[in-house]
Amino acid sequence: MTSAPTAPAAQAQGILLMCLGVAMLSVNDAIAKLLTSDYNPLQILFLRNVIALPFAMGIAAAIGGRAALGSRRPLAHVARGALWVGATMLFFTSLSRLGLAEATALIFAAPFFITLISALVLGEIVGWRRWLAVLAGFSGVLVIVRPGGEAFQPVLLLPVAAAFTYALLMLSARWLDPRDSVWTLLVWLTGTGALLGAILVPLVWVPVRAADLPAFAGIAFFGVAGMTMITQAFRLAPAVVVAPLDYTGLLWATLFGWAIWRESPDELTWLGAAIIIASGVATILREQRSAA
Repeated sequence: MTSAPTAPAAQAQGILLMCLGVAMLSVNDAIAKLLTSDYNPLQILFLRNVIALPFAMGIAAAIGGRAALGSRRPLAHVARGALWVGATMLFFTSLSRLGLAEATALIFAAPFFITLISALVLGEIVGWRRWLAVLAGFSGVLVIVRPGGEAFQPVLLLPVAAAFTYALLMLSARWLDPRDSVWTLLVWLTGTGALLGAILVPLVWVPVRAADLPAFAGIAFFGVAGMTMITQAFRLAPAVVVAPLDYTGLLWATLFGWAIWRESPDELTWLGAAIIIASGVATILREQRSAA
């Protein structure tokens, strides 16, 4: 029998898996941006989910057993799947019009929406430090979006709306049965996305070129692999260690944006991204101290 990894070893594995998982999701986003030039985001999302579903089910069954494929609250999963489809649709649509790094920086506003909704809608008590982090995060968003300025584009609001919808998705986890595993969530999100997409995709469907099939297979593989690695990273290492590494996605988005489309974010976009990331890391550290 193999022994369980020691705490330092497990933490190192968690850090590595988190970095790899974020990189894979960044590849997923880059492929999606490439495909948006020829396909509607809904069709991209539908095909990704259809291709990814067998892999997600296989991973869930292998790790969690057949019980991981079912749930005692299926309607909650369907509702969460609808939110996930909405968030992904908004983000993929923004990728067709915005630079990859620009859209990625704005999606990082999700943690601040979570705090805002928790306080204003769910009645949770939020201390002044968390409110300060929220205000700082929104100031970073405003620096990038620049409402009222000459550089303002309405399409910049799409990744912000995606971040808001993603925040609702995260908070909706409270609806789920606590006995459902993370692998159950992965299967149901993918399956619901495929089901909802099947209902709507005939409205936007165009024939898929054979040359694009590897790209669709790639987006499914990198999406599932990335989510699986990130999930495992949180199982191996403390959230305060791995969660801030999510922001390495901006580095990958910048690299892919420059290498593929020769995109180069301007100074204000970098400034806004830095403010958002700093505020997000501060929020994560504060939450970890409060939970300790």
